[in-house]
Amino acid sequence: MSGSNPAATVLSSSALMATGTLLSRLTGFVRASLLAAAIGISLQAEVFNVANTIPNSLYILVAGGVFNSVLVPQLVRAIKNDVDGGDAYANRVITLGAVVLGGVTAVLVITAPWLLRLMVDASFFTDPALAAERESLIDFARWCLPQIFFYGMFVLVGQILNARGSFGPMMWAPIANNLISISVVVTYLVVYAGDPAVGGYTQTQEVLLGLGSTVGIAAQLLILLPYLKRSGFLVRPRFDFRRTGLGHTLRLGMWTVGFVIVNQIAFYVMVHQATAGVAAAAHGASDASGFTVYSNAFLLTQVPHSIVTVSLATATMPVVARLAADGRLGDVAAEMSRTLRLVLAVIVPFAVALAVLGPALATVLFSWGQAAGDTGSLGLTLVAFAPGLLMFSVHYVILRGFYAVEDTRTPFFIQCVVAAVNITLAITLTMAVRPELVAPMLALAYGASYTAGSLVSTGILSRRLGGLGGRALAGFVCRVVLAAVPAAGLALLALVGLDQLGLEVASKSDSLVILATGGLLGIVVYVGLARLLGVAEIGRIIALVASRGRRG
Repeated sequence: MSGSNPAATVLSSSALMATGTLLSRLTGFVRASLLAAAIGISLQAEVFNVANTIPNSLYILVAGGVFNSVLVPQLVRAIKNDVDGGDAYANRVITLGAVVLGGVTAVLVITAPWLLRLMVDASFFTDPALAAERESLIDFARWCLPQIFFYGMFVLVGQILNARGSFGPMMWAPIANNLISISVVVTYLVVYAGDPAVGGYTQTQEVLLGLGSTVGIAAQLLILLPYLKRSGFLVRPRFDFRRTGLGHTLRLGMWTVGFVIVNQIAFYVMVHQATAGVAAAAHGASDASGFTVYSNAFLLTQVPHSIVTVSLATATMPVVARLAADGRLGDVAAEMSRTLRLVLAVIVPFAVALAVLGPALATVLFSWGQAAGDTGSLGLTLVAFAPGLLMFSVHYVILRGFYAVEDTRTPFFIQCVVAAVNITLAITLTMAVRPELVAPMLALAYGASYTAGSLVSTGILSRRLGGLGGRALAGFVCRVVLAAVPAAGLALLALVGLDQLGLEVASKSDSLVILATGGLLGIVVYVGLARLLGVAEIGRIIALVASRGRRG
């Protein structure tokens, strides 16, 4: 490593992860689109999607913050400092994680009805018109809650691989989950093609969708195990937890647990407000938008974030952790600034494009089967998510700087600000609008909260590290914006022209033409202006993608 270029290493590792993430997200889109075609995006879809999302949110609440943020720096230090290369430490972590996750999962499966009463709008448990949906919601939760264990172990094993420099498997394994889920949904479509997307589900439908989703999550964990063995690590359960360094990890993790709790409170408020909106569909509000619309829009916005931001931040984390362990805070700051510039060079134009092309994108991807002609609220929600995509990506990168220097306390207090803004705006905005605007308002609240969070986190980390090159970074952001906004403006003018020719967003074929025309024009203009304005990061990313393509 001594002769390697950290920036080139990060970019190369990020490209590998981004490729896996891209394929994972593409197969995830196929699954989401097929599911919308099978069960729609309104009330019946809400029943399954809420139950199938709760396990991931509860895993994050129980252990995700510690596994995702605290663990990699600690594993890197153990690999560097322990005589056995960190094997004993990692085995203790796996053992403790399996015990905690298994116990929590069992308790939650038993208490599923009470858990759901806390999370969804009260009308699901009090409105007689929703009796069938209520029973299916509880049944789905019991089939899906075991995912908590598999989610946790997947991330735990994946982070051990990441700490050992093996980044690809964790990004590629979810493809297997998506393929299994696609086969389940296709089976559902074939068997129940004539059934309307209303009311509750039969027991057979619940087993097919619920158990099928859990099998997919288990599969992506099993795929990682051979790679773990190939890395030279053998899993051996160890219960000698005392005086082994786990106490330090758990103390760091306590603040992260607080961070996650605050974040999940905001998530649960969002679920409550969203399910309250869509529950109106039981009384004739067929265009109501709720959790399913919000989560599908969020899924779309996470594509550039996952492909670009998460890949770069994941590849950067071991690098900055090693620099921080050596006390080289100036180099940590330089690496963080470099990563942030790479992220912004891609995420800014994506966010601007989403604001312009969101409605057409929603129509092309989701206006099929039971969801045909019902994507207006989804398109508006995508537009509303554009600021959130940008600001969440900035916030995500900056927090990795705190974790690299083992500061989990500051992110907790920053997240309190994020959650307070999100909760306040989510309640205030959704109470003031019609049911079809609930999901877009929740997306606006999300974006506003991470705008506040990114401003606070960037300011604090800059002071902590002695600066992030603020003036140069500000100049870089200005150049990116100067390239992205005119590109989006020209794309918007093209869309206006297509509208004058009679093309409509509600038509899938017309929306495909709108996306192709506006998207291609926007990309060409942005890349040209970015190069003209000296945004060198675009050239580096294009060169890396091209070299990967030639080798492929």
